[in-house]
Amino acid sequence: MPLSSEQYKKIMAEYGQRRTVHYNEREQRRALVYRKIPAYKALDEQVPVLSMRELDERLSGRKKLPGELSLQEQLLKVAEKKRRLLTENGFPADYLEMQYDCSDCKDTGYIDGVKCHCLREREIAVLYDQSHLRELFRENNFGLLSFDYYEGEALERFRGAVGICRHFIDTFDKDYENLYFYGTVGTGKSFLSICTAKELIERGHFILYFSATNLFETLSGYIFGNRDREGYEELRRDLTDCDLLIIDDLGTELTNAFTQSRFFELLNLRHLARKSTIISTNLDLRDLRDRYSDRIYSRIISDYIICKLEGPDIRMKKKARKKWNQ
Repeated sequence: MPLSSEQYKKIMAEYGQRRTVHYNEREQRRALVYRKIPAYKALDEQVPVLSMRELDERLSGRKKLPGELSLQEQLLKVAEKKRRLLTENGFPADYLEMQYDCSDCKDTGYIDGVKCHCLREREIAVLYDQSHLRELFRENNFGLLSFDYYEGEALERFRGAVGICRHFIDTFDKDYENLYFYGTVGTGKSFLSICTAKELIERGHFILYFSATNLFETLSGYIFGNRDREGYEELRRDLTDCDLLIIDDLGTELTNAFTQSRFFELLNLRHLARKSTIISTNLDLRDLRDRYSDRIYSRIISDYIICKLEGPDIRMKKKARKKWNQ
């Protein structure tokens, strides 16, 4: 999901603040060097003098005499003297070089007009906060996994689904797979989806999470709500290119020709790019076929590992147990 213009401006302001902080830190280091090594300051003052002299000579048309150093050679000699003065007085040779949080883009967020990895990471962090994934991770992670609420066939199904998720995580960088969790309310579908997302995020992958309602309302807002075209293209690109897309509660959205066409387009683009998707829903396979087009049904049946979960509503059982223990 693309950032709003305000969010983008805020991030770029942070980059500006970083550069200001590092510039001020360098000037403080420079003031210290000037106090301790007056000769260094004198060398610094030579640089503009040499540059102005070179400019005057060019404007006057004077030619360099044989053996006379070029401006570049003179500046190199000054730089070498400055480095030697620093090291002789106990300072690192690079003590007065500008420091950056990201040396690749020099804290600008861009490299040759392309977003730097640090900017994309910052944008993703904002998107995670916006999608509330961090909040979801507190109550949905494998550390809280329990089989105590299941029994019989429901237990076996849940154990199998957990095993599929762990295999999905372990082979994520090697194999292209998709998961389709379906079953009644509260049987662990969203829990396993979010647990899987947490593990993959911690391994450095770009994950996007949407409820089906939020996803299609957002797409509709861009297409019919006169939002900026660039924002829509960035959203579409992120939905296609993210390492894992999670669509939670499929079937809760308003289903019409628009959502069906966008849903199939999204599934197809991700399949062609071999990017994994996890879908959780209360719809069984018959409901899926009846509610959506044949091509959507065919795509999911053909390209997804189907996991059916059943049993009691775990959320209700947890609430009852908590109330009983109070």
